[in-house]
Amino acid sequence: MRRREFLQESGRVAVGLSALSLSACSRTAPTPEAPADAFLESLTARWDAAIPGWLAETKMPAVSIAIIRNGQLAWSRAFGVKDTGTNEPVDTSSVFAACSDTKPVFAYGVLKLCEKGVLDLDTPLTKYTSRRVSPDSRVERITTRHVLNHTTGFPNWRLGTDLEIQFDPGSKNQYSGEGFSYLQSVVVEVTGKPFEAFMRDDILLPLGMTSSRVTWDLEYATRIAKPHDENGKRYAGKFVTPATGTEREEGMARYGAAATLMTTAADYAQFLLALVNPTPADDHRLSEASLREMMRPQVEKTTNTWEGLAWHLEQHEGIPLVFTHAGQDPGYYCVTAGSVERQCGLMVMFNGDTYVPMLMKMLANPSGPPPSPQTIWPDFARRFFAA
Repeated sequence: MRRREFLQESGRVAVGLSALSLSACSRTAPTPEAPADAFLESLTARWDAAIPGWLAETKMPAVSIAIIRNGQLAWSRAFGVKDTGTNEPVDTSSVFAACSDTKPVFAYGVLKLCEKGVLDLDTPLTKYTSRRVSPDSRVERITTRHVLNHTTGFPNWRLGTDLEIQFDPGSKNQYSGEGFSYLQSVVVEVTGKPFEAFMRDDILLPLGMTSSRVTWDLEYATRIAKPHDENGKRYAGKFVTPATGTEREEGMARYGAAATLMTTAADYAQFLLALVNPTPADDHRLSEASLREMMRPQVEKTTNTWEGLAWHLEQHEGIPLVFTHAGQDPGYYCVTAGSVERQCGLMVMFNGDTYVPMLMKMLANPSGPPPSPQTIWPDFARRFFAA
């Protein structure tokens, strides 16, 4: 089964963009105790005023945003509609697909298992399981750390039945969903818990992510902002009938840890808060040492970018180290970033394929030169994460 077929089951629905209403906007008030923040006030006033028009221009059905400043959830909004066929408005409780932004959340729980001695970052995973995911003998050297910093040697996803190891584990960086699938199988084996239970009981609920799930049913589906193509048309039949039986089990076993999280922007912000403004460690929350290890540059990618543990790390002039991650599937895109030193972060989630022109509008500096795809994120990061 293909990943996207599992994540969003097939069916037939034909909808159009003609009746799209873009005026819907759900709001939560900024935290009253938050100090004055001129940049936040300017940015959010601009977004409040302009996003409805930008959605119409780009044929993007909806966007949901959460912003953390000074260690608090400072601003959360949702604009647009769940489905261009029904024009039902989104609100801040609307659910979007986190796609590959599932990986850092899963990694958080894995690091807690390492703290407890259930796993070890640098012990080969074959010590915990008799399963061999590749006939290549180098599979005996792959560790939890290799999975989390994307140095297993696996491709992102295999093309056939055999899983190839393309280079010596630990020797270089190559993004891999297959690695997370492998680690997921080990976590299920050593904990004795189904993956859904591990995510719910060990990570999501303890961190206050009460709207987040890795599976969905018909009741939950009413909250989901449905996926749309580049013309603003809903992808046919998505989130109509949940997968069941063998199809569900095989799909979850293969793609669960890599890409199945459904969440709200505000819920994901609860996860970011556990990183940038953590409470004391307990049975589920990470220790300071584990959090430092997660954000430590481990594999150099360029002169100013590294891989941490499930996070891409960036250093831009004038600001502290920033951690980022993005996820994409047909009809969905999300991007998240944060700074531990600044105790800031954000999550932006879309339910359409026209996320590039939307981000170009949202992240642009209104008083700066015209942005390019190469400069827009570094420029925004320097402004967002400035002191």
